[in-house]
Amino acid sequence: MDEAKYQMQRQGWNKAPQWLISAEEVLEKFPLLNPNKILGGLFNPGEGHIDPYSLTQAYAAGARMYGANIYMPAPVTSLTPRTDGGWDVETAHGTIQAKRIVNAAGIWGQEVSQMVGIEHPLIPVHHQYFVTATIPEVAALKEELPVIRDLEGSYYCRQERSGLLIGPYERAHMMRLQEDWVTDGVPKGFGKELYESDLDRIQENTEAAMEMIPVLAEADIQSVVSGPIIYSPDLLPLMGPFQGLHNYWAAVGFSYGIIHSGGAGKFLADWIIDGEPPYDLIEMDPNRYGKWTTREYTAAKARESYGNNNLLGYPKEDRLGGRPTERVSGIYEKLRRRGAEYGFHSGWEQPHWFALEGDQAGYKPSFHRTNWHGPVGREYEMVMNRAGVMDITPFAKFDINGKDTVTFLDNLVANKLPKVGSSTVCHMLTPRGRVYAEITLTRLADDHFFCITGSGSELHDLRWMEEKAFSGQYDVDITNVTEQMGALTIAGPASRDIVAKITDQDMSNEAFPFMSVKDIVIGGVPVRAIRISYTGELGWEFYHNREDTEKLYDSLLAAGEPFGVGDFGVYAMNVLRVEKGFRMWGQEMLTDNNPIEAGLSMFIKMKKKSSFMGKEAIQKIKTEGTRRKLVLLKVDSDNIDPEGNETIRIGDEVVGNTTSGCFSYHLGQSVAYAYLPQDFTDLGTKVKVELLGNHFDGTVIHEPMILTEPAREKAMKQASAGS
Repeated sequence: MDEAKYQMQRQGWNKAPQWLISAEEVLEKFPLLNPNKILGGLFNPGEGHIDPYSLTQAYAAGARMYGANIYMPAPVTSLTPRTDGGWDVETAHGTIQAKRIVNAAGIWGQEVSQMVGIEHPLIPVHHQYFVTATIPEVAALKEELPVIRDLEGSYYCRQERSGLLIGPYERAHMMRLQEDWVTDGVPKGFGKELYESDLDRIQENTEAAMEMIPVLAEADIQSVVSGPIIYSPDLLPLMGPFQGLHNYWAAVGFSYGIIHSGGAGKFLADWIIDGEPPYDLIEMDPNRYGKWTTREYTAAKARESYGNNNLLGYPKEDRLGGRPTERVSGIYEKLRRRGAEYGFHSGWEQPHWFALEGDQAGYKPSFHRTNWHGPVGREYEMVMNRAGVMDITPFAKFDINGKDTVTFLDNLVANKLPKVGSSTVCHMLTPRGRVYAEITLTRLADDHFFCITGSGSELHDLRWMEEKAFSGQYDVDITNVTEQMGALTIAGPASRDIVAKITDQDMSNEAFPFMSVKDIVIGGVPVRAIRISYTGELGWEFYHNREDTEKLYDSLLAAGEPFGVGDFGVYAMNVLRVEKGFRMWGQEMLTDNNPIEAGLSMFIKMKKKSSFMGKEAIQKIKTEGTRRKLVLLKVDSDNIDPEGNETIRIGDEVVGNTTSGCFSYHLGQSVAYAYLPQDFTDLGTKVKVELLGNHFDGTVIHEPMILTEPAREKAMKQASAGS
């Protein structure tokens, strides 16, 4: 039941109703189940089924009512981009000139994408279900049975007239892909045809269903259906505008079919009309995939995702199929030998933590603290007291230059642009004043900038920049150099002394101040060194040619050996940034939030002359005030830590949600960032945070828990001056 409780803690603050029910209540709703196999259930009153054909015809009728023209049959033969950003759509009926095109072609989505010179990572999967003949016990029921999903048996079941319909998801090694449709296309004329059935593939699931629903054992199978459903590598659809193609939108990869149609259509329509997404769905961004997403990777991940469709989902889930891709840094194997436990970040392998001698290595999923908890604490202590090195090659990196670069960027971001030789954290806002992205801009020359953003937002951010440059007719060149440049960071109080041993550059605070950049040589490797660290400790990021990563890494380790330097990973980095009060894009800030409520006012320069995107909206927000605010909570939990999306209550009322969380090794307990109504944001305010069915005490505390290294240095200088 932990998985059901895990889902509930994330659902309470959302609008869709669902709740946990007892074994007795499960049997009341579905009396044909084996009571010996039921512990409880998660009930969704909105679950159901619908006839896809009838719904599609209803959509078509509604579209015509509002002026849409539907041509059938009208196969598209070519798609040609126009210089004004529109498209010529060639059909048997002639050419249609469109402002934009939306690829919603289902199993033909791959072929449509190939018409515009790209290839979406999609592959057809054979999905089977069978329908029984009349079952007397079903026929005798007075009410229709609810749909059930048995995660352990990996199948769903619903009533079909007076029988039952069973839809299994067989294991990865048993399921079948229609790979030739990827290479050769969907057969001409394919419509309502089906694949040949193969009940042997789903025997294990069928036996599990018979154990759970005993009346199935005596039932006759009336029909078996085996048809294509389209899969993306991670099971989620590709929905939104696509980087590199103006006004080309994707709406493909809906593995659950018609169920998402209404919401997807509304989401895309609102985005097209308003110029920004109505809410955050970054996990469905078509730009989460890139050139690294090969057909082999797509097939491997589709097998894994299909086989895991109805399995338990854990916090910090890490799926290993299709990995590694071509996106590995120059020290991938070396770090693996040094104990790196890798996670997956937009195709990249990046260490989450390191298992050293005596640690329990490997991926051990759990709803509670698991094998990485102790090692992450060790890495945290190392960075706080000595120094640590981390591979940050997955960071996305763009080179921006051209005669309109300054005007373009000044209108794009809300902060002031940095001076030459320095860096600034900036935010790209939407017209409504929401946070579309957080980037770090480094100014290399008057009209030349180096931009860094997170690995998960590489093409997401690049598309936004390219779109604004195109629509504003700016003379600017934006080059994605992510693949060419490696990156390492060193952080901790000993980092200055370590680097000073292997460079001729003066690394002192006076010569190399916070947020400055210099092109220097470290250990014989030319690097672009930026004095910045997401840990909040003294540190630098070193950007360099990828072929030099191992040489640079070895030099840092050798120089740092007397200081006790070692490796640290993403999990330790997350703890360090939370304790320093740093927000994370996609967690504390996204298109569901504005920067004022997120505590980012210091980065929003309302007095700068340019009318940056979102400026008017921010002024309105500041005038009217915000209804909620981001706060830091300490959470009195027991062997379980918040990670974000947990429900927060005061009494029986849902008042907010967490955005991210961790175990604070500084406090020795769980902490979480959370959005709460303004009335509940005072220090000391008590709330309840839901974790695995328990409502733990949470208290609003001061942030940051620990001052950053630059802030500590500034405070010390002020104290010395005062004395």
